[in-house]
Amino acid sequence: MAKDYSKYFDSFKVISEENNRKRIRIKGRQVTIYSEPDFKEGRRRGKEDIKVFQAEIPEEMLDIGKGKKYLLVTYGCQMNVHDSEHIAGLLESMGYTPTEDETEADVILYNTCAIRENAEDKVFGELGRLKRLKTEKPELILGVCGCMSQEEAVVNKILRSYHHVDLIFGTHNIHRLPVLLRDAILSKEMVIEVWSKEGDIIENLPQKREGGIKAWVNIMYGCDKFCTYCIVPFTRGKERSRRPEDVLAEVRELARQGYKEITVLGQNVNAYGKDFTDRRYRLANLFDDIRKIDIPRVRFTTSHPWDFDDELIEVLAKGGNLVEHIHLPVQSGNNEILKLMGRKYTREEYLELVRKIRAAIPNVSLTTDIIVGFPNETEEQFEDTLSLVKEVKFDSAFTFIYSPRHGTPAAQMEDNVPEDVKKERLYRLNALQNEISRRKNEALRGQVVEVLVEGESKNNPDVLAGRTRTNKLVNFKGSKDAIGKLVHVKITEPQTWTLKGEQVQPVEV
Repeated sequence: MAKDYSKYFDSFKVISEENNRKRIRIKGRQVTIYSEPDFKEGRRRGKEDIKVFQAEIPEEMLDIGKGKKYLLVTYGCQMNVHDSEHIAGLLESMGYTPTEDETEADVILYNTCAIRENAEDKVFGELGRLKRLKTEKPELILGVCGCMSQEEAVVNKILRSYHHVDLIFGTHNIHRLPVLLRDAILSKEMVIEVWSKEGDIIENLPQKREGGIKAWVNIMYGCDKFCTYCIVPFTRGKERSRRPEDVLAEVRELARQGYKEITVLGQNVNAYGKDFTDRRYRLANLFDDIRKIDIPRVRFTTSHPWDFDDELIEVLAKGGNLVEHIHLPVQSGNNEILKLMGRKYTREEYLELVRKIRAAIPNVSLTTDIIVGFPNETEEQFEDTLSLVKEVKFDSAFTFIYSPRHGTPAAQMEDNVPEDVKKERLYRLNALQNEISRRKNEALRGQVVEVLVEGESKNNPDVLAGRTRTNKLVNFKGSKDAIGKLVHVKITEPQTWTLKGEQVQPVEV
């Protein structure tokens, strides 16, 4: 059912409704709505078969961007970065060329993140700032896409306060960008198309990868875990896996092109293949097949402990191009808080999983995500998190203060941990983790490690930067021709977050 926007806006008029398209006028701006976000629809998990289609760009759109430029700004996770590679690929297939100068751009798109409120605030701040540019350059197309677009409140806010936005689309219909962009350009109206229910799987979308060294490979979409604090199941839809033959073909092509590392992506990557009805093929099977492809390093993210099975551990223990780094979000060390979070495992089960992983992969590097100040978290419950961190000894951790996200179950809970208490707990957690990270890195002093050189250091062009197999950042002086290669570096100065070293020649044994 189409949304009745009249209850949100004083100046509202329906112009026409036909062929699944609604045209309205809000405060003088005409808006074409093909579909709009709906959290109830986004929550449903239907049993419809997911179809696989090949991407196509309408012939009339292949040159629409000739002589024009685009600026694409990306917020959020690796999945958003990978989506932006597809968006850039589509735009360049239409003739657009990239620019970093917004005054030169004919199209500006913000690929957004909905995980945290400050990420949304940044986007709205940017949209407000660009109003003047849009006034000076009315032919500019200004668009918002990604996870924020999947939220009803965000679309309503744009309609109410950001009338200069021309295009809104979501996470499920990126392949529709050429058609939506055409409509926005030709109609000079705001165009909205957000699919609340997950779409089908689109293969062969053009993409623009940068660097030629590391690549993202998406193997599945969506998440069915519904952690109570998380908006992702609403913005990314239900879990659906790409066919292994398509994934393996993409990896082989990346190996042929000379890429040195791939990161296998999924919102809940461990659930890969659970939705297949025609075969029994899971993440362990996929990694066993990728392991045989001639690409030096393979990573994956993000794991959910609930789906991390013994078969996967067995395959990862085979090593080879499967690196010794596992990101394993725990979120809390207290069972009551884990239950409130809807995490579906206990502290004891998590620790047993860590034990199994370390028994099979003794040199593994474990990293994690932790939230402090979740509703009702007591000091004793937070202490359980500290004790878990001491016991596991993560190599590093991404730590966050809890903030409610509209539309999630946790947002209905009383956010009853005072902000100053949240900040103090975060400080103590970070202090503990920094101490552990420093000791972990100190253990590498004098050791020779393999480093994939990614480029110059951000802080010093005379220093090269790269990562170990265990995903530790290493800075060292060396020749620029090492960029894109695997080299050996002796660690001379371990630090809390990075390692410093000197390049050495490998010793043949």
